[in-house]
Amino acid sequence: MTSLKQLAEICGGTLTGPWEGVEVTSAAIGSNDVQPDGLFCAVPGSKVHGATFAADSKAAAVLTDAAGQRIIDDAPTPLPCIVVDDVREWMGAVSAEVYGHPARQLKTIGITGTSGKTTTSYLVEKALLDSGLQVGLIGTTGTRINGQPIPTSLTTPEAPTLQALLARMVAEGATHLVMEVSSHALQLGRVRGVHFDVVAFTNLSQDHLDFHPTMEDYFQAKALLFERVEDGRVPGTAVICCEDEWGERMRAIAAKHSPTVALYPQGGDHTTEAGGPVWSIASAEVTPSGRQHIRLDIAGGAEPRELDYSIGMAGSFNQANSLVALACIEAATGDALTSDSAAVQALQDVQVPGRMQLVEEGQDFLAMVDYAHKPGAVQAVLGSLHDYLPDPEARIGIVLGAGGNRDHDKRAIMGRIAAELADAVFVTDDNPRDEEPSAIREAIYAGAREGVQKKEQEQPTNGETVCEIVPDRAEAIAAAVAWARPGDAVVVAGKGHEKGQLVAGTMHPFDDVEELAAALQNRVRQEREADNGEGRQKR
Repeated sequence: MTSLKQLAEICGGTLTGPWEGVEVTSAAIGSNDVQPDGLFCAVPGSKVHGATFAADSKAAAVLTDAAGQRIIDDAPTPLPCIVVDDVREWMGAVSAEVYGHPARQLKTIGITGTSGKTTTSYLVEKALLDSGLQVGLIGTTGTRINGQPIPTSLTTPEAPTLQALLARMVAEGATHLVMEVSSHALQLGRVRGVHFDVVAFTNLSQDHLDFHPTMEDYFQAKALLFERVEDGRVPGTAVICCEDEWGERMRAIAAKHSPTVALYPQGGDHTTEAGGPVWSIASAEVTPSGRQHIRLDIAGGAEPRELDYSIGMAGSFNQANSLVALACIEAATGDALTSDSAAVQALQDVQVPGRMQLVEEGQDFLAMVDYAHKPGAVQAVLGSLHDYLPDPEARIGIVLGAGGNRDHDKRAIMGRIAAELADAVFVTDDNPRDEEPSAIREAIYAGAREGVQKKEQEQPTNGETVCEIVPDRAEAIAAAVAWARPGDAVVVAGKGHEKGQLVAGTMHPFDDVEELAAALQNRVRQEREADNGEGRQKR
């Protein structure tokens, strides 16, 4: 148990109410989640202050600001409070103290970036597990301890939930933690109280501009992972993918604070500008099944070396993800990897739900589901498919929507990119949330029509691009499957691993993989029936 006096000393807070002798054993940000003898972290909301619900909670005490204190003081039953200027600024450190600083007992790896966080974290987790280590994972697809799922909701949970999860991981024997760290988490202080031994940056492209005013603000939020002092220490080794200007800028920021490993998926000699260890892809071979055989050049260390490995996932961007993963693994374990290392061998079997996930039902064309829901990801997936398909005449169709209550500007951009790189675009609903679905669809469609016009001007002999609005997502998937010819490719983009569709506050069961499989099964069945009918007529 931790006393309120002890917690107040950590955050410099003011104690009010009947606080003497009060101790807490847990912390929560949701009033319904507070346990007896728990600390309620009451933050101001967009409409109502969290302190409004303190009296109805089971809280033994409240961490809040001055506005929250006034609400609590007006309640019939007084509650002990720790009052600070900014609850989010101190919630992480306070929660860490409540749970005994579990991150100190873990080797922690934090991965940030617009795309690739989930795939990279899966690769790192699998490699560490196959190396005989005990591993916890926190990310977009959920939380796991040694491969066993633990229910969570956010990519990076709120600080009290995060610290409770870390304490559970330690109690269950975990020694290593792999965590996706979102820009929201960094800006909202969710990872305060966690020192990272390894920090990694995958890439930056347009997303979350509903939360961040500009791309520069978005970049600076990501940079917090590489700058912040936690638990009296700067971050440990920084692993930076330097495939563009954003990566080079992040490398420069990280190098001011931590030993930095620079990664260049595009290859080339970058030892001079990086000024430290440099990992680059020397060659990559893609097999017809999508498996990729990759050779790395590693320079700038004790002596140059090569590393050969394979991954079972298609997409050139997964070459970059695997590069980040391997550098993180070496930094976290301190062992120089070889092609025969268990960690390296582990990568060839990793499959990530909803990330370039192939769906096979006996059809004669490629069908897959991918989480691509931002312009850069849509471009990467479609570009990789062009490289992957063996027939240069093969066509690509995409089912595409966009989430409601999110960045409006990216919708038309996604539509334009889809139309420029695909041969058919089926615009549909994603998670409209509280927005009018038709408005979202129209924005994507307008961008797609712009892309079609541009393509027709630049490539007049390239054939007609199909561009349709199909509001019902299942019907859009079926339309794309019906459109495909032998040797073509269809990708259902946007929702990936998700199991529901959020419409007007209600979550409806929906699984892209299941819907795509059903559409494929229906087509294959119809083709077989047609073939059987032709056979009977011939007899």
